[in-house]
Amino acid sequence: MRAPILALKGVRLADGPLMLFDGVDLALEARTRACLVGRNGAGKSTLLRILAGEIAADDGERTVSPGTSISYVPQEPPVTGATVLEYATSGGAEAHRAEAALHDFGLDPAKSTQGLSGGETRRAALAKAFAEDPDVILLDEPTNHLDILAIETLEAEIAASRAAALIVSHDRAFLERVTGRCFWLEHRKVRRLDQGFGSFDAWAEKIEAQDAEEARRLAVTIKQEMHWLARGVTARRTRNEGRLRRLNAMREAKAQWMKDQRGQLNMGLASAGASGQRVAEVKGIAKAFGERVVLKPFSTRILRGDRIAIVGPNGAGKTTLVKLLLGDLAPDAGEVKLGTNLEVTYIDQSRAELDPEMTLKDVLTPGGGDQVMVRGRPMHYAGYAKDFLFKESQFRQPVRTLSGGERNRLLLARALANPANVMVLDEPTNDLDMDTLDLLEDLLADYDGTLILVSHDRDFIDRLATSTIGLDGTGRAVETPGGWQDFLSQNPGFFGAPQALEVGKAAPKPAPKPAAPKAATKLTFKDQRRLAELDAMIQDLPGKIATLEKALADPNLYSRDPAAFDRFSRALEAAQGQLASAEEEWLELEERREALEAGR
Repeated sequence: MRAPILALKGVRLADGPLMLFDGVDLALEARTRACLVGRNGAGKSTLLRILAGEIAADDGERTVSPGTSISYVPQEPPVTGATVLEYATSGGAEAHRAEAALHDFGLDPAKSTQGLSGGETRRAALAKAFAEDPDVILLDEPTNHLDILAIETLEAEIAASRAAALIVSHDRAFLERVTGRCFWLEHRKVRRLDQGFGSFDAWAEKIEAQDAEEARRLAVTIKQEMHWLARGVTARRTRNEGRLRRLNAMREAKAQWMKDQRGQLNMGLASAGASGQRVAEVKGIAKAFGERVVLKPFSTRILRGDRIAIVGPNGAGKTTLVKLLLGDLAPDAGEVKLGTNLEVTYIDQSRAELDPEMTLKDVLTPGGGDQVMVRGRPMHYAGYAKDFLFKESQFRQPVRTLSGGERNRLLLARALANPANVMVLDEPTNDLDMDTLDLLEDLLADYDGTLILVSHDRDFIDRLATSTIGLDGTGRAVETPGGWQDFLSQNPGFFGAPQALEVGKAAPKPAPKPAAPKAATKLTFKDQRRLAELDAMIQDLPGKIATLEKALADPNLYSRDPAAFDRFSRALEAAQGQLASAEEEWLELEERREALEAGR
């Protein structure tokens, strides 16, 4: 077994009263490519900072092999210096390596650091890290703000690099291509899987099932020990003091297990009522800003229920096209005819709508008070915030204290409170953990409105899109049925040749073929909700039927009140029919659930 070049052992760290890490062990050997997976708020970014040496743990050991160099790219890298070349060499990289790395990521080395977009900032930070030729590279959400072509460049750079890599990312397709090991940060500890991310979901589900079984056994043991205690055996008897201590320890373990169980996101999505069948009819629209042509004549038709993905390099005009399609921006030529009864909700990639000094409560209740209208119903903001896994301690904290994933969840909470029949999502997956992404996919798959999706997440697009519009950055736009992989196969070379790697680097290993969309292993969110509704109906309807039957059993009812007898008879027939239908539908859903779980 190879010796690690960077390792943590027994690391503990508290954030105020909250214990983030309690005995974390993690080791990286030379050239190991691993991902660090965990829910938002679990401490992934903090763990990377400990590994990078930026902060110290409260307890435990951090060991680095002599001579090992580490490069770290945080979620929001600060870019300094007058030019991006000056920034890229600020960590000690040689100028020629920095220039080559910047070119690889599509940046002019002479470009000013002032006014960089999110994507340019990310590419400059990645170029700096690779130019330093480190032994270990730590990447925190490196695909955020990158277009798909830049992500493919990043994949090639990782494959060609000699560095060991530890990556935090929500991008499934990216992780499946570049990793051979998984670290799972859960319940304040790290578990390890010596396989790539493609095997993570099945492994994690198995671990969770084992944990649940251990918790069940613990509950049974506590119940038995409580029975022993109830029979009058007390701690005053010396020989029983140890047994009572063990019982108290088991109680504490159970309480901690229950506390550790992640809350269940309770996101919901409602249509504002059907729009017209035609959402938008676009004929020959074109747009330019000065000499720069953003869109050459383009036509399309968007119908109710379509799921349109828009892809292309950063700066190609994806957001501009969305504004043109929805009538928010006038075209220079052509026409846009919008349908009737459109209610549009936007979720914006820049998060510019979130004032960093506003509190979470203020964001959810901009008009003041304690109530937020959730899909037409008043709801206390605290209950709604908890549905999105926010803690009470966060309600009055400023937005700037939230993590990237928490800020994105807050945007989702505000946007999903409003009924809409057209939803525009501009890079909605940035910073979200895998569980939130899975639920968001389920919600959008069941959404009966129209979806316009701007995203770099190839897996997300392939799972949701019914058609994909590609922009190549020169004004050309092409629409293809299906998702990202369908677009590539039907439009080879549309985005041009991949950027060349730096001269002198080893040729990258060919990236594995993208994984096929993952087969369903559970009921959709809509079916799960329906199953719960049917459970409640099957519980309630027999009581209603019994009450009606009792009323109809009165021999004098018909002569005394014929109208009531008729009303009760119709109600009984309806309730019996509802029960039969509910039981049949419940059985179908249960059989489907069992079949899906058996096929895992």
